[in-house]
Amino acid sequence: MLELEHAYTFCQNMAKSHYENFPVASVFLPKELRRPISVIYAFARTADDFADEGDATEQQRLAQLEEFSISLLAIKEKNYQGDNPIFIALAKVILQYQLPIKLFEDLLDAFKQDVTKNRYANFEEVLDYCTRSANPVGRLLLHLVGQTNTEQLQQSDAVCTALQLINFYQDIVQDYTESNRIYIPQDELAAAGLKESDLINPNSQKIAPLIRSLYQRTELIIAYGAELGTHLSGRMGWEVRAMTLGGITTLKKLMLQSDNELLNRPRLSKQALLQILMLSFSKPLYLKKVQKQLNIN
Repeated sequence: MLELEHAYTFCQNMAKSHYENFPVASVFLPKELRRPISVIYAFARTADDFADEGDATEQQRLAQLEEFSISLLAIKEKNYQGDNPIFIALAKVILQYQLPIKLFEDLLDAFKQDVTKNRYANFEEVLDYCTRSANPVGRLLLHLVGQTNTEQLQQSDAVCTALQLINFYQDIVQDYTESNRIYIPQDELAAAGLKESDLINPNSQKIAPLIRSLYQRTELIIAYGAELGTHLSGRMGWEVRAMTLGGITTLKKLMLQSDNELLNRPRLSKQALLQILMLSFSKPLYLKKVQKQLNIN
């Protein structure tokens, strides 16, 4: 029990030390969920760092991620005997909440893909990546609160995919210049007569039609999942509504930028963030705001 408590503390300290667009140990969450969410976060954050951070070689990154896969398999077989605090805590959380191991496997698969793949042939490939890099997180949260009917899982997938896409569109220049990654579909770049270097051209008018097309598709995706937060009660519902509205608000800021500003990352002011939290507290006010933002009658 002492070892388990230390493992939980390790995960919670990691969650509190990082800022993410993710409900990590949030004060808005039910107290009983802060521990398991911190454990899920510690797993995902550490694996993501294996894929992205530091100066490790591709082989070393894949080896680290494979060690995580082996530990996850041991949990699946109820035979984890290692001393990694993340997996000590994760074994308990998976058992207690009956979380599907497949969702953690999907996350690891996405992180391994981050190491080996930096271009996407078409939009379908980008969406496939999102099903493993983003959607498992939302599904795990729903499993934690016992909300796992088909419609809610699909709505969660839509919200998570859209949030992932919005992050891509905010970081087009950074992803290309710092990580040599492009999430804009290669076939659409070619069809528009664009080169990769056009993605970092200060004059973004040339790529505006393609980028705006991606915005519109993302708007349709998040519109499908926008009602998810209204089906969840208490603090979890508030958290999901706030995240969804935050994503929608960011997307609208992207869409309202002039063609010359499309490659600039928009920032939500403190006032805007406070308004999002306040509107998300009330389901009717949240829905009214979402419908207005997405032009839904």
